[in-house]
Amino acid sequence: MMKLLIAYDGSPCAEAALDDLRRAGLPSEAEVIVLSVADVWMPPAPPEGEQHIRSDFEARIAAARQQARTQALQAVEEARALAARASERLQAYFPDWTVHPEACADSPAWGIVRKADEWQPDLVVVGSHGRSALERVVLGSVSQKVLTAAHCSVRIGRGRGTESGSPVRVVIGVDGSPGADAAVRAVAGRLWRPGSEARVIAVLDATLLATAMEWVAKGDAEAYTRVQTMVDTAAETLRAAGFIASSLVREGEPKQVLVTEAEDWGADCIFVGARGLRGLERFLLGSVSAAVAARAHCSVEVVRPRAQNT
Repeated sequence: MMKLLIAYDGSPCAEAALDDLRRAGLPSEAEVIVLSVADVWMPPAPPEGEQHIRSDFEARIAAARQQARTQALQAVEEARALAARASERLQAYFPDWTVHPEACADSPAWGIVRKADEWQPDLVVVGSHGRSALERVVLGSVSQKVLTAAHCSVRIGRGRGTESGSPVRVVIGVDGSPGADAAVRAVAGRLWRPGSEARVIAVLDATLLATAMEWVAKGDAEAYTRVQTMVDTAAETLRAAGFIASSLVREGEPKQVLVTEAEDWGADCIFVGARGLRGLERFLLGSVSAAVAARAHCSVEVVRPRAQNT
């Protein structure tokens, strides 16, 4: 059974990420934790047996510590109520899911990552921005840190206002790496609406061709044949899974081409591997995957092969 860890903070982007799950091809049965993280520091409880305080200063410190702890506990309860609200909504979307609301006190990103390390889900879902002003300016620290630090696949959910029951369009960026292969398998292994479409795209970066799969040079016929065969094979895998699938080979900078192609085509989600070929920018987070996640107008799912989920 698929395991999902869904981060939720009550922000509009978190709401959009919940709605987006109805267009993610997810199974009808899954085990789910909805986690809300109270962004507070939890002071330690006073030592047992602390009976006397020797000075007014110590008394003020003890009172401040107790007040901070009370406020932190209140914040965790508020986070728990948020998680419960989101869980009820998910249960309405997916009646056969087993959904557990949870809350903790931590920095939001590391609270999510720590829970993922402990529980080892197949997929972590986060919104593109959180509630703070900083989160609205950039792909916030929370989404970016989770994307970088998690050891499992991560989905940055963005709703596009499309009807949940309509066919879905997905773009898969491939480069012949295990991560890209895992992305194709992840898409092919899910349950999609009839008529859903997939577009497999390989992007030839002129500055990297010398090391990419021993491609000889830009424009080399044999190199293009290999790449075309790669995307065609991936497209055939997706057709076997019920997609209307097509394949493209483009030239340019991968992080720009994938985003542009997805936007022009009206894609609902871009799937990419977390790491590409050695020497090919490796689809390394901080380069292609992170840039696509930050720039895309649709959802982005960064896929790590199952062997890396440990």
